[in-house]
Amino acid sequence: MKTLLMLGSVLALTACAMPDVAHYAQEEPKLDVTQYFQGKTEAWGMFQKRSGEVVKRFHIKMEGHNEGDNFILKEHFFYTDGTDDEREWTFSSQPDGSLHGRAHDVVGVAIGHASGNAFRMRYTLKLPVGDSVYKVKFDDWMFKIDEQTVVNRARVTKFGFEVGQVTVFFRRDQ
Repeated sequence: MKTLLMLGSVLALTACAMPDVAHYAQEEPKLDVTQYFQGKTEAWGMFQKRSGEVVKRFHIKMEGHNEGDNFILKEHFFYTDGTDDEREWTFSSQPDGSLHGRAHDVVGVAIGHASGNAFRMRYTLKLPVGDSVYKVKFDDWMFKIDEQTVVNRARVTKFGFEVGQVTVFFRRDQ
């Protein structure tokens, strides 16, 4: 019982240590993800295990457009091991200012909030690994560096424990 209580306390304190997206309200340039990802964007990234070892590298070709009240973002991943994958996000703006996203491999709804140059989105992803599929939680943070560049850092967890991190650099043509 003491072990469970201690584990719960550590997890609660870790969650409290995360900054709120509002912390970046005064930062420039402002990031509007539906505007930044409008049209074609390319990205390069990697997945690292919690030890820091890089286990997956990839290139992404993306295209975004408005469709009625929704924003559609198509992602095509090309991995260095020769495999590829696709994801199509459908985002909708909410009355409270948040952005809700859905995709075939996302469990439920991804919920994102923007403030200043930052955007934070949290969701559960069905992640295929070999012959298995694992449900892992993503805590995505995007920061707009300049008009062409956004950097993304995601913490990936399972049962509250970090299993790895994803780093992605997005670049748009001028």
